[in-house]
Amino acid sequence: MAEEKRSSFLSRLGPGLITGAADDDPSGIGTYSQVGAQFGYGLSWSLLFSLPFMTVIQDVAAQIGSVTGRGIAANLRRHYPRPLLWFAVTLLLIANVVNLGADLSAMGAAMHLLIGGQMLLYTLGFGLLCLLLEVLLSYRRYAAVLKFTTLSLFAYVAVVFAVHVPWAQAIGALLVPHVEWTAAFATGFVAILGTTISPYLFFWQAAQEIEEERRTHSKPLYVSPRRAGAEMKRIRQDTLVGMVFSNIVAVFIVWAAAATLHVNGVTTINTSAEAAQALEPVAGCFAFLLFALGIIGTGMLAVPVLAGSAAYAVSEMFGRPASLDSKPGKARTFYGTIAATTIAGALLQYVGINPVRALYWSAVINGLLAAPLMVVMMLIVTNPRAMGHLTLGRSGAILGWAAAAVMALATVLFFASLF
Repeated sequence: MAEEKRSSFLSRLGPGLITGAADDDPSGIGTYSQVGAQFGYGLSWSLLFSLPFMTVIQDVAAQIGSVTGRGIAANLRRHYPRPLLWFAVTLLLIANVVNLGADLSAMGAAMHLLIGGQMLLYTLGFGLLCLLLEVLLSYRRYAAVLKFTTLSLFAYVAVVFAVHVPWAQAIGALLVPHVEWTAAFATGFVAILGTTISPYLFFWQAAQEIEEERRTHSKPLYVSPRRAGAEMKRIRQDTLVGMVFSNIVAVFIVWAAAATLHVNGVTTINTSAEAAQALEPVAGCFAFLLFALGIIGTGMLAVPVLAGSAAYAVSEMFGRPASLDSKPGKARTFYGTIAATTIAGALLQYVGINPVRALYWSAVINGLLAAPLMVVMMLIVTNPRAMGHLTLGRSGAILGWAAAAVMALATVLFFASLF
């Protein structure tokens, strides 16, 4: 009986869990490491603070896909003025290309750290490899293999238990907010929010719920509302597990960097080698290998999510077929967007941005662009024309609008701190 319950629970996990795993991408690793090095344990509370907001907004994205059978861009095209559609998709493309560039350049830097050679060539090589795998393989099978590489992230958990951590200080910083009225602190706060509440994850999770309906030959919930109760429960459970997993790992990365880098006076991470030093207490001379495995493995998992979410949005905007299960010849706009965004991201390395700093600033950009996209999603999920009788409930709507307000306020504080 216990085995049956466990199997039933695991079978209900899907898009939310994959989304949570993809959230701890190279940009996340770089951001959490930099925040831990720069502020010690001081910003770890923001990960606990962001958890209900990231959970509700991913739940909103999943409900939009599951109820309407259409993605976010398709709902905008169907129910709202075209300028709003173009605005939302443009914001997503900007954020995704920057994030792709940061992730791919970090993967190239990680390979350079291991074997030397030309970092620029490695970056382009990873971009082409991810593109080929996404076009030629089933993403479901691809992700099933790559998710095991994310286990390297648990090395950061081991670090926290292997070194001296002032537990009273660490747990206090997690539970009691600490605020510094400086531009650096505001930037770090926005970066944390941007890497946990990322625009590409909204579009991805909505699209993956639609993909699940197609694979199981289910109808959208507005057509078969009797399934809504059980399906909404599954979505909430799946999303909560994915987001909690993501943020637990994030907290340990911050703590690991605080306990190893910040305590030794390293407050700015400029190279992959400096970031890898956080793993030395458990990996020793293999720290570089473990760090590189984490960056490359999570990058290989996240790059298809970034490119795929952009492809879903662009294809829906033009009313074209959008599915990872489609053959390239039958979904040219979809796979063309995947190719264009992946290559554009890989080519960003020629701008000459430091790969480690790019990870951090891509999270900041995600944070700045998230608020308007969250407002767009809340308009859809509370609109009876789009959702029928299955609009978001009052408590969910309050929390969803609060999440959008928090992101907007963080953006205002960021710009105010600059002046």
